Amino acid sequence: MIADAPPGAVDRRTLVGVVGASLLAGCAATGATNRPLAGGSACLPPVRAREDRLIRQVVGLRPFRPSGFVVREASFGDKRLVHNYGHGGAGITLSWGSSRLATNIGLPGHRGAVAVIGAGVMGLTTARLVQEAGYPVTLYAKALPPETTSNIAGGQWYPSLLYRRSRLTPAFTAQLKAAAAYAYQRFQIMVGDDYGVRWMTNYQLSDSPPSESAKDELLASMLPENRALPAGAMGFGSPYVSQWSGMLIEPPRFLRAMLRDIRVAGGEVEIRDFADPSQIADLPERLIFNCTGLGARDLFGDTELQPMRGQLAVLMPQPEVDYAYETAGGAYMFSRSDGVLLGGTADLGDWSLDPDPETTRRLIRLHAGIANAMRCA
Repeated sequence: MIADAPPGAVDRRTLVGVVGASLLAGCAATGATNRPLAGGSACLPPVRAREDRLIRQVVGLRPFRPSGFVVREASFGDKRLVHNYGHGGAGITLSWGSSRLATNIGLPGHRGAVAVIGAGVMGLTTARLVQEAGYPVTLYAKALPPETTSNIAGGQWYPSLLYRRSRLTPAFTAQLKAAAAYAYQRFQIMVGDDYGVRWMTNYQLSDSPPSESAKDELLASMLPENRALPAGAMGFGSPYVSQWSGMLIEPPRFLRAMLRDIRVAGGEVEIRDFADPSQIADLPERLIFNCTGLGARDLFGDTELQPMRGQLAVLMPQPEVDYAYETAGGAYMFSRSDGVLLGGTADLGDWSLDPDPETTRRLIRLHAGIANAMRCA
């Protein structure tokens, strides 16, 4: 699991190349066989990580803040403004919980219509909570799903790339725990094909004994079946393997269903790109939730916000691969109905949305190495 962002600038393009080289040593990219393990159990079906199975390359910019995500009320003339942004790689994971913290600040005592700015996962969950509390809502956004950053997310339920450990404070720790706890419960009641939420076994692969992070301790009650496995378990070639069970949220399905729910419940949706705060101040609503993600940097002058670029190589779906894994170096594989996602990049300060073909090739080689290292005792 990727617990925290490293203290320095993150560049997993380099990391992917280094880790991939060690994993690929002596491995041909032909695919592992699914032979029985000693004792009668079976190896997991390996990912067929080949360039001829590539169906798309996508890039998203995570809104990263070293001190963590913002949920607070801000002075805004004669209106009330509540910020809810800066969730790094944990936007999907924390969405319901962070939005609940925001609505708990803004809604008490309010009367009348509500505005939500931004139609990523944070804006959609905020809008639905506003509706559930009985208020009319208008969602203002420059783009709607599937054209949002949230659509690029992998969707694993686990807060990752969220803060810099040296900036962790007791107040933020409490905020994170509260957001995670509510989101964890909320996603459970949405399990099913309609919202694209399901339970999945996750494996952590490492060359050395894993150490528990502060966040793992914080979220211990939300990581069921968390345990170390014997060396070679499930056929993985890594000397240290552990597992835990978690939810996988498929963003294309989830975001589409959420936007539908908002509209069915009477919510208004208006396409609008705000160039400066004065345009937001001119809205008719007296209460406004800012869920603009990385856009808050320019709109509200939050220069702590930085893009953390992530690139994914998506392979053709493999329905038999019903698990996820992550290496200690941050490379990961999530198997979804719309494809097998191969990731592991986090380029801090990089604003480019153009996929890098060499990064895609490295990702495929890296995950081919993991697949080809799978052996049965």
